[in-house]
Amino acid sequence: MNQPDTNTAPLPRPRGRPRGFEPQQALDAAVRVFWSEGYDGAAISRLSRDMGMPKASLYQEFGDKEGLFLAAIGRYVETRLSTVAQALGPSGTLKADLDRFFEAVVTLATSDPATPGCLISCVLADAAGSNARLRKELDARFAALESRLRSRIEVGRMEIAGAESPAVTAILLASVARGLMLRARAGTDGGTLQEVGRAAVNLVVRSGKD
Repeated sequence: MNQPDTNTAPLPRPRGRPRGFEPQQALDAAVRVFWSEGYDGAAISRLSRDMGMPKASLYQEFGDKEGLFLAAIGRYVETRLSTVAQALGPSGTLKADLDRFFEAVVTLATSDPATPGCLISCVLADAAGSNARLRKELDARFAALESRLRSRIEVGRMEIAGAESPAVTAILLASVARGLMLRARAGTDGGTLQEVGRAAVNLVVRSGKD
């Protein structure tokens, strides 16, 4: 009796990820959907289609919509917010680096009309509400930016105009940056936002130190 050729028999396809699934590309697509539509407005059917994943695979991979949203935020920080943080250097005077920071903030918020504002400052902040998991994520993301600003300010603290601590100045500048993101979401033009960013820096940094 002949035995079946197990070397040529097709292997069963694993369940979960569809064939050809690219995790980073799928998350990039999810970022755009959440960014443009908001958390509540991002339908699972739209996410599934844009990510190239059946709904069953999406749930198996990320657990639920909230899990996918948090994964998308992580991807957004890695690919989008990293350029904003990098603008802080240090690569020049504190004023020059802060000016570059706000330029990067406004560019991120306004470069694509389909995704205005910021996924964190606008979408996550709106979605957090009474959701403890999302509020914890929001607090962590806010704290990360403030920590990065504080580190840069501490390097150039002699250039700061007021007597506030680097920590307080960092929260102040981060709050301005988030306000610019919200104004961009509402449709304020990039030129106006850039002027506001420069004004914030001029209020914080001593004149004549550029």
